[in-house]
Amino acid sequence: MSAYRRGLRVGATGLTIAALLLSATACGGTTRDDTDNDAGAGNQASGAANPNAALREGLKIAFLPKQLNNPYFTVSDNGGKDAVTEIKGEFKEVGPSEASASSQVSYINTLSQQGMDVIVTSANDPNAICGALNQAKAAGAKIVTFDSDTKPECRQVFVNQVTAEGIAENQVKLISEQIGGAGEVAILSATANATNQNAWIALMKTELAKPEYSKIKLVTVAYGNDDDQKSFQETQGLLQSYPNLKGIISPTTVGVAAAARYLSGSQYKGKVKLTGLGTPNQMRQYVKDGTVDAFALWSPADLGYLAAYAGAALASGQITGAEGDKFKAGKLGEFTVAKDGVVILGPPTVFDKNNIDQFQF
Repeated sequence: MSAYRRGLRVGATGLTIAALLLSATACGGTTRDDTDNDAGAGNQASGAANPNAALREGLKIAFLPKQLNNPYFTVSDNGGKDAVTEIKGEFKEVGPSEASASSQVSYINTLSQQGMDVIVTSANDPNAICGALNQAKAAGAKIVTFDSDTKPECRQVFVNQVTAEGIAENQVKLISEQIGGAGEVAILSATANATNQNAWIALMKTELAKPEYSKIKLVTVAYGNDDDQKSFQETQGLLQSYPNLKGIISPTTVGVAAAARYLSGSQYKGKVKLTGLGTPNQMRQYVKDGTVDAFALWSPADLGYLAAYAGAALASGQITGAEGDKFKAGKLGEFTVAKDGVVILGPPTVFDKNNIDQFQF
């Protein structure tokens, strides 16, 4: 179990990540079994799982994030690379420069043609890439989604950071504590089509409808498209449009960092509260200068690491994506597949001035 994972269990949570672009490794040949074809099985692969099967060496595992040069995915994909190295596989990372709905389709098609054993992707849209993923399954690839899911029938396993309910509860609780339980709040999201963002926002609205949050009013949801400058401008627009705004929730690492940067240099610093999902290295300066009280996240590196191991377990026959399947994910230990092929990493960690220097990612 990693130190970060131990930290998750006791509770802890913190942003400037250098955006380094991983170079894709060239791959030759294939380790696929020619008889392996489960395209029509949705998230259930054909055949029975064998949890005692050995992980196959030489697996070709490709990571396709929402976009390259996004600090969050740089960290998560590096975690995936570490796992692939551990299992003696071949790692590759490709992806679009913008997180638009259909921007990942051509990359999936190319990866399929290149004979990838596993494609690990975070979907920009739950529907737009399904056709390409189903074709990749028909060609023999195992499909793992992480961070942001497709429709379940388009993949075998979804590696989720935490339950959507857990994120919603965490974010609403944090902003409520920071604004004293009353006032107007806004949400600064990523793209309007992002599966995970929309699920979290819907559940935040449900959470805000509870009696204990009756004095908090959600005035709007803005979209920064996971672009730093757009998110910065949207933050400025929110404060101009809603002069009585007390707080902002930004459940996206790009958005929360951009919002913090705007607030830190404005008259609203310390007056309009900000929370969301960010990384400690991105948010550290804003926590220390009083712009942000607290925010949350899981370990992006562990998320990518777990996704790679899930893909390897699928490709090795240890799991099929069926509920109850079990597999081991290296240093993170054993995981069990839940309903609809979902694997949960763990609860979010809250970062504040008391613990942020304990984390470096």
